[in-house]
Amino acid sequence: MTTAHNAGTLAGRRGLTLGDYLIPSSLATRAPAWARDVALIAGAVVLLILGARIAFELPAVSLGRFYVPDNPYVPITLQTFGVLFTSAALGARRGFSATGIYLLIGAAGMPVFAGEGSGTATFGSLESGRLVLGATGGYLVGFLAASAVVGALAQRGWDRRLGGSVGAMLIGTLIIYTFGLAWLALALDRGVTDVLPFGLFPFVPGDVLKLLLAAGILPLGWRLAGRRASGRSPAAR
Repeated sequence: MTTAHNAGTLAGRRGLTLGDYLIPSSLATRAPAWARDVALIAGAVVLLILGARIAFELPAVSLGRFYVPDNPYVPITLQTFGVLFTSAALGARRGFSATGIYLLIGAAGMPVFAGEGSGTATFGSLESGRLVLGATGGYLVGFLAASAVVGALAQRGWDRRLGGSVGAMLIGTLIIYTFGLAWLALALDRGVTDVLPFGLFPFVPGDVLKLLLAAGILPLGWRLAGRRASGRSPAAR
């Protein structure tokens, strides 16, 4: 009865996210709000870096009339999962900050992007006075936009139930691919439909699994937070 009451109470608190319950209670009551935010953002940045390092290129796939060519442009990673999950867990401000810091670290030249990509050239470079876009830069910019939107939806309670959680993750995924595919088409000087075999089709099965995984973990996390919250609330912000 108490657990159910706590879970229901937490579900009704808009503006809070699951990340507000990740700080141990012994620290939450003593650490100032800015210190808790820094710890959560730093943890999210680490997760994004680790997700980018788990990367591989998909070979050509041929199943009857269905054919996907080998893809040297966009590797398969856990970055999408990391961006969607951490943004929902931290909320718009902290999720956006974590993704932005991650992109700045990569733009500064640290090897934190998928594959061999790092530095500002990942987004674009000037060659003979002409701007040449990096193939994966659009997905990275999409991460930033998606983190703000998914985080805002989580603060409105979308992540408390499976249906809303799936919806938030789907919206975030669509934002990432909207930026990624448009940018990839410009980078390769092709039409958007021409880059679908490189920038979308190979990733659909994995992204569906990652989306469902992220969406399923969040409501479960709220249930666990409800149990943990017996007799306490997150420290005042």
